[in-house]
Amino acid sequence: MRQDSIFLAQSDTTAGLLSKNPKILNLCKSRPESQPLLIESSHLSGLKKLVRVPNKHKNTIRKAKNSTFIYPNGKAVRVVKDELHSRFLLDFQMLYSTSANPTGKSFSKQWAYEVCDVIVCDRRGFKESSPSKMYKINRCKIQRRR
Repeated sequence: MRQDSIFLAQSDTTAGLLSKNPKILNLCKSRPESQPLLIESSHLSGLKKLVRVPNKHKNTIRKAKNSTFIYPNGKAVRVVKDELHSRFLLDFQMLYSTSANPTGKSFSKQWAYEVCDVIVCDRRGFKESSPSKMYKINRCKIQRRR
């Protein structure tokens, strides 16, 4: 696999585009290269390599499902609990992720197929559903973002 490969996969929340390179994901969605993306990790141990989790929130983060946390260093990371998607992520440890739709529009299977390099299909197929809940955390508090 090339470093710049774009994968189309059904995550635990919605159909998404994943890659090791965040710039190429922003490019295919016609967004600024510097726009931050969500990082998906298959294990909590992968989280340790990316961010420092405040002690007060460790238990909350460990038990959360379908939730993304924005950490004090500005990175947004989601630990995937879904068995099928987690199995796909195991080979990569972590991947940058964005929804598989043109910016501001709804999911289009045809557009997603054109943009991606590798299609990862499982028994669920591809469907658009609600995105993960998003929380911003700091040393003391949690604030819901979406």
